[in-house]
Amino acid sequence: MLLQAGADKEAATKDGKTALYAAARYGHEEAVKALLQAGANKEAADKDGWTPLYTAARYGHEEAVKTLLQAGADKEAATKVGAPG
Repeated sequence: MLLQAGADKEAATKDGKTALYAAARYGHEEAVKALLQAGANKEAADKDGWTPLYTAARYGHEEAVKTLLQAGADKEAATKVGAPG
């Protein structure tokens, strides 16, 4: 609904967390899909370099990981401390 109402899909918190990051972090698969379909930046990282793919994997959300990988998310992305995405 927010996307349809014109919400900024790239809006981020002061730490750089976007809506796609949050959806991936909490395993909200339908939101991940909707944001990707709307063109959300799948590589947008937070202040620590965590991408939506990294955070979905870190917290065990397999479906979000699969969806992000199918959308072409960079599986080689690294966080600022060097952990692979």
